[in-house]
Amino acid sequence: MKEQASSRYQSLVTERMDFLDSARDCAALTLPYLLTDDGHSKGEKLPIPWQSLGAKGCNVLASKLMLSLFPVNTSFFKLQINDAELAGLPDVTPEIRSEVDLSLSKMEKMIMQQISETSDRIMLHTAMKHLIVTGNVLIFVGKKALKLYPINRYVIDRDGDGNVIEIITKESIHRSLLPKEFQTPLDGAKDVNAPGEDGPKFGTAGTSDVEDADIYTWVKFKDGQWKWHQEADGKIIPNSLSSTPKSLPSWLALRWNVVDGESWGRGRVEEFIGDLKSLDGLMQSLVEGSAAAAKIVFTVSPSASLKPQSLARASNGSIIMGRPDDVGVVQASGKAADFRTVQEMIRDLTTRLSDAFLVLQVRQSERTTSTEVQATIQELNEQLGGIYGNLNSELLKPYLDKKLNQLQRNKGIPTLPKGLVSPIVIAGLSGIGRMQDRQALIEFLTTASQSLGLKEMLQMLS
Repeated sequence: MKEQASSRYQSLVTERMDFLDSARDCAALTLPYLLTDDGHSKGEKLPIPWQSLGAKGCNVLASKLMLSLFPVNTSFFKLQINDAELAGLPDVTPEIRSEVDLSLSKMEKMIMQQISETSDRIMLHTAMKHLIVTGNVLIFVGKKALKLYPINRYVIDRDGDGNVIEIITKESIHRSLLPKEFQTPLDGAKDVNAPGEDGPKFGTAGTSDVEDADIYTWVKFKDGQWKWHQEADGKIIPNSLSSTPKSLPSWLALRWNVVDGESWGRGRVEEFIGDLKSLDGLMQSLVEGSAAAAKIVFTVSPSASLKPQSLARASNGSIIMGRPDDVGVVQASGKAADFRTVQEMIRDLTTRLSDAFLVLQVRQSERTTSTEVQATIQELNEQLGGIYGNLNSELLKPYLDKKLNQLQRNKGIPTLPKGLVSPIVIAGLSGIGRMQDRQALIEFLTTASQSLGLKEMLQMLS
């Protein structure tokens, strides 16, 4: 009997379980809405962390990644001519080469304009957050838009080299959106919580679970192609079969950190989960302790002529009869030193976590210069060199190839000559290299101008 997608999904869920639990712990301390517990209903209250540094760090890091990988007002790729192939063509003059470069530059702007008119940037920014917090995310590059799957809605299997060989996604949709043969539940059973003649039952939302169907999308790499289909109620949905060549994958399974022998990745938050838990616990103690210390309670001597009710009813500036010695204030004495120790530890944890999530903290001093600030920014950006290399190969290059293929098929751009023009990613890791080259050039020009003088240096350069 042929295996169903639902049974294969359940067999791969076991391997995901530990990663999912860890991802939920990370989300609870940073961005709880990214990954909720099983059974969480829509609009239900989410856990509230005692500190906001986790959320701030994830948002800052996600924004930095987006600006580095998909910069604003500039292209993240370049259409480059293969000089070896061009040299074999006759009658290619420098003027023709210049016109070709100009045409390719215009085509790059057309492609970026097409991308900016879609919601791709929104979905990619959300994907960056999932990568930072949970370490894993799945993106489907559709014909019209991107679709995102968090770690709790798909399973994956990789070979020994880390290449994806199988993906299964799970989502629930209303049966009215399915073909007619799937609009009736498989066993025909009625939901006991479904609304009856008297309306919804007490304690229920008035909707029936039977009305929703679990849709499994089974993706396999077979015979040099990506092939997938969708199943509901153990049967293949008509017209759901599709395929793409190996070089143009529609399913992008991204990981933050690649661990040998594991199909799932580890997120940035998991690397610093100890500091986040410590900060969250200390912030809770400090907030609760500060609230207790701020509580004002008056005491009245038992032998005093002043009645407690008179003191409680007295408004600001009122005059009442009594002796000042008969009234006292309960104070939490001796805790100032304890609070100071907690505050110092919180300050150290905040500094460490800010560096981990690339939150810029400039030294507060009158002597702080712009050179020092730029050096701090450069040092923070260089920490992401490894993840940039991973995202260049798993996200930027496949996404770019897929977009170019879709635009050429839809006649959005002219067809590129195969082998003569190739797209090259220039963002991410390449961007860090260009920043280092720029800094080295600035240092060289500064040293030369100081040693030779500005006039002599300009003569040498000219």
